[in-house]
Amino acid sequence: MDSGAAHRIARLSVIDAPEHPLVLEIGAGTGVLTQALLDEGAAVTAIEIDTQLVDILRSREELHGADIVHADAMQFDYDAYAENGRWYAAGNLPYNVATPLMIQLVEMERGPDAVTVMIQKDVADRLAAKPGTAAYGSLSIAVQYAMRVERAFTLGPRAFYPPPNVDSTVVRLVRRTEPAVQPRNLALFRKVVRAAFAYRRKTLANSLALALGIERARIAEAIAASSLSTESRGEQLDLNDFCRLADSLAGE
Repeated sequence: MDSGAAHRIARLSVIDAPEHPLVLEIGAGTGVLTQALLDEGAAVTAIEIDTQLVDILRSREELHGADIVHADAMQFDYDAYAENGRWYAAGNLPYNVATPLMIQLVEMERGPDAVTVMIQKDVADRLAAKPGTAAYGSLSIAVQYAMRVERAFTLGPRAFYPPPNVDSTVVRLVRRTEPAVQPRNLALFRKVVRAAFAYRRKTLANSLALALGIERARIAEAIAASSLSTESRGEQLDLNDFCRLADSLAGE
């Protein structure tokens, strides 16, 4: 990542934050974003899995203000870090961890106030997707339930060395003061959402029956009670539709 992009990400990461905000950088790499975050006055904890990079980062005098942690981002204890108070997350997320990691951060009880990350453009498309589009799915709903999704800017391959084969997009996820909907049973709501997209080629009724292990007749009754069609598909439902459906199933 070039220095200009890093400073744009750093500014976005702390744009609405208090003075000297706690920022957890996920995947410090060569430290370009780490330096930019320090320049913005952030109290930076930077996670890096590569042992050699950790040694290099710790040896750089200009990064001594950051706490460089040798850790796997997928195994890091985010709950323990959150005990320090309000916090923010930033980073350049590789494709293989972007989706599960963002879901983890979004669904945390004391998750970050905002997440500013560079991800592959197709993942960004999924985060911001609307019902009825090919990119819309359970990830879209999981994120939009708790966060507002803001696209910041897109970078082509030439902004990196070596250049990747895809475009990258910087997105900012800002935690809502209240979730977008208020299901009676949040765990069930999340199960229903995942089940609706488990078999995308099947109708909503069939997909839910298969994925949830509930009789189709019971599923059909809940769908009808939610003013939805058994022939509809998951990608046609918005957050309010899923909330009504989950509440109908919760009342069975």
